[in-house]
Amino acid sequence: MGIELLTGVLLLCILIAFVIGTPVGLALGGIAMAVGYGTWGEGIFNILPSTFESTLFSFILLAIPLYIYMGQLLTRSGIGDAMFNASQLIIGRVRGSLAISVVGVCSMIGAMVGIIGAGIMTSGSIALRPMLERGYDRRLALGVIMAGGGLGILIPPSVPMIMFAASTQNSVGRMFIAALVPALVTICLLVAYIVISCKLNPARAPMGTGKEASMSPQEQLRTLRDGLFSLLLIMAVLGSIVSGIATPTESGAIGVVGALILAFFFKRFRMGMFRMAGIETAMLVSVAMWIILGATLFSNFHLMMGVQDMVAGFTKDLGLPPLGVVILMQLIMLLLGFIIDEFIIVLMCAPLFTPIVVDLGFDPIWFGILMILNIEIAVQTPPYGFALFYLKGIAPPDVSMLDIYKSVTPFILLKLMVLVFCMLFPELVMWLPNLVMG
Repeated sequence: MGIELLTGVLLLCILIAFVIGTPVGLALGGIAMAVGYGTWGEGIFNILPSTFESTLFSFILLAIPLYIYMGQLLTRSGIGDAMFNASQLIIGRVRGSLAISVVGVCSMIGAMVGIIGAGIMTSGSIALRPMLERGYDRRLALGVIMAGGGLGILIPPSVPMIMFAASTQNSVGRMFIAALVPALVTICLLVAYIVISCKLNPARAPMGTGKEASMSPQEQLRTLRDGLFSLLLIMAVLGSIVSGIATPTESGAIGVVGALILAFFFKRFRMGMFRMAGIETAMLVSVAMWIILGATLFSNFHLMMGVQDMVAGFTKDLGLPPLGVVILMQLIMLLLGFIIDEFIIVLMCAPLFTPIVVDLGFDPIWFGILMILNIEIAVQTPPYGFALFYLKGIAPPDVSMLDIYKSVTPFILLKLMVLVFCMLFPELVMWLPNLVMG
C-alpha cells in the first residue's frame, strides 16, 4: 500500500471513529495498530514497548498532572475569585474595566488549568455572572471570556507546550519564554479593542456598578493582598524555570505546594475541596495520557511508513517558498481544530511538521509557538471550533450559537493578526528566549 493511499485510509478511519463517538486515544492507537497489522503483519506490535516506555515514563510529561493539580487547587479554593477582584480594583474606574480584568484573570486561570476547555469553563463560571449582573453587553462578556480563557495555553505553564517539547525533543523552558512576548502582544490588542469599543459604545460597559466601589479601605487592602499572592505563585512557577532553579516538572511541584499554602493562608482549605481537586485531576490526567499514548502510536506508525517524505515531496511539487510551506501547515492545523482538540493536534502535527520546518531552515521553537497560536484560534473559530460549545454550556439558556459566533469573531481576528505578525517577524518570538537562554 502506497503512503498516499495509507494516509487516506488512516484519515478516513479516524473521521469515522470520531463520528461514531469512539474515545480519542482508543481511536488513534487502535486504528494505527489495525492498519499496521494489515500492512506489516505482527511486526507492527514491536513499536508498542518503546512507545509505552517513551510516553508513560517521560520525565517532561510528568509535569502535566502537577500543573493540572495546581490549577484545580487554585480554582476550587476560590483563589481565582481573589485574582478577579484584585484586578478589577487595580484597574479602577475605566469604562470596560471589568472586561479588561476578565481578560487578564481568565488568562491566568487558563494558564493554571492548562487546557482550553477547562480554562474557558472555569473562567466563565467565575466571570460571566458578575459581568452580566453589572449590565455589560452579553456579546462582550462572552467574547472576553472566550478570549481570556483560551489564551491560557499561550501563557506558561502550558500543557500543549510541554507536549510539543516532549514530542519534538525541544526545550520546555525556551518554549515557555518564547510565548511571553506573543502573549503580551495579544493581551494588549484585546485590551485596546475593549477600551476603544466601549468608548465608541458606552452602553456596552456601565461604570460604577460593582461591589468594589463600596469596599472599605480594609476590604480593599485584603482583596489586593489575596490577588497579589495568587499572582506571585504563578510568577514563581515560571521564574523557577527561567532562572534554572527548577525543571518544568519540579516547578509543577512548587506550584502544587504553593497552591496548598495559599489555600491554608487564605483559610480556604477544606477537605472536600482537596478531595474533589484530586479526583478531577486524576480524571483529566487519565484522559490526557490515553490520548497522548494513542496519538503517539498513530504518529510513530505514520512516520515509519514515510509520511514525512510524502509531505516534503508534496510541498516541493507545489513549488512553494519556505514560508509558503509554513502557511500551508497553518491552514491544515486550522482545519483540524474544527474536529479535534489541542492535545491531538499537537501530538499528530508536531512530529510530522517540525522536522520539515527545521529542514527549511526555521527554528523549531518559533514553529511551536505558531502552532500554539494556531490551535488557540482554530478551536474557537465558528462554526465548528469545539471550544464554542464549551462556551455555550456556561452561557445563559437564551444565548444562541449565533450570539456566540458574533461574540468571538472580533477577538478571533485580533489573535489571527498576532499569528500573522509572529509568522512574518520571527524576532517577536525568538528575541526573548535567545536573550535569556542564549
